[in-house]
Amino acid sequence: MPDLAAQCQQLLETLRSYQSCAVAFSGGVDSAVVAKAAQLALGRRAVAVTGVSPSLASGELEDARQLADLIGIRHIELKTDEISNPSYVANAGDRCYHCKSELYTQLETQLERLDVRVIVNGANADDQGDYRPGMRAAGEHHARSPLIECGLTKKQVRQLALSWNLPVADKPATPCLSSRIAYGEQVTPKRLEMVDRAEQFVRKLGLRNVRVRYHTGDLARIEVPAEAIASLAAKDVRDRLADELKQLGFKFITLDLEGFRSGSLNDMVAGKTWVPVEALADFGSASK
Repeated sequence: MPDLAAQCQQLLETLRSYQSCAVAFSGGVDSAVVAKAAQLALGRRAVAVTGVSPSLASGELEDARQLADLIGIRHIELKTDEISNPSYVANAGDRCYHCKSELYTQLETQLERLDVRVIVNGANADDQGDYRPGMRAAGEHHARSPLIECGLTKKQVRQLALSWNLPVADKPATPCLSSRIAYGEQVTPKRLEMVDRAEQFVRKLGLRNVRVRYHTGDLARIEVPAEAIASLAAKDVRDRLADELKQLGFKFITLDLEGFRSGSLNDMVAGKTWVPVEALADFGSASK
């Protein structure tokens, strides 16, 4: 297995081969590592682009700004309007496809102005084993996935982030707020705000890994690590939690006894499709 230095060198060489790039930059560990590598490999020929919409959780935009400044990469904010797309709002199993299509479409209109040629994302090798309809959008828009092309797993990405002293090296995954809305339930600005504020409240109780899932009938399903379930179920905390979430608009508040698990709503999707690495290798070929 290649050592960390060899993996880093391979990533830098891959990015140099693009000549220039725009990194879809959420501020999570994956996109941060790609942005740092792009800055090292390409300098001013790399730019980080953060999509801004109601599905962006509170604090994430400011964190992305600070991280881009720390990395030293050019950074722009791009307003996206996926919430006006009926297919996105309908929230079928392909919601993420419509979200990423909007982001990549908007990005493509900016490439000439930004003086870059290639769109890149932060998908890593482990993402190939999960349900990722957004990768289909990446393929359609010829976006590259350098972490996948280099075979870098999530663990290896975190190791690279740590070696570069990036403050997000141990940051939990922070997918968009729409991922908290159960498939089949419409994505609306009000529901996104309910989820966002509910998660903020739970985090104030001292928890980092939190999901508040929205289900039919304004039901909140709270996921926290298994070891934290008992503390949330204590009467004083439980009463505060129920009162706060009801004020936000939830009618029913539940605590998931299975605990926190990323992507748990994907279990609801029938006929899930995964993208093999062989299909990703040629994503950028048509854009050259």
